Amino acid sequence: MRPTSLRALASIAAGTGMLMRRWDFVAAYLQGELQDGEVVYCHAPPGYSTTGADGKPRICRVEKPVYGMAQAGRRWQRTLFPWLTDY
Repeated sequence: MRPTSLRALASIAAGTGMLMRRWDFVAAYLQGELQDGEVVYCHAPPGYSTTGADGKPRICRVEKPVYGMAQAGRRWQRTLFPWLTDY
């Protein structure tokens, strides 16, 4: 959902006394940020080589929360709430 659409819906809801209980954000989990100093690693995604030249398994450092990560929902929430309270 685009920010302008969200603001318009929130304005209509507030003006009519309605409550907004559920929102559907497209790719919302990809918009979150990891906390400073938080380091998360995962296995190589499908389609990538899972072993390095030395035969050891490859792992990847995650730079942004991705869908399916246990932390992704909370990180998105920490990104969204300050934005909402500013408006």
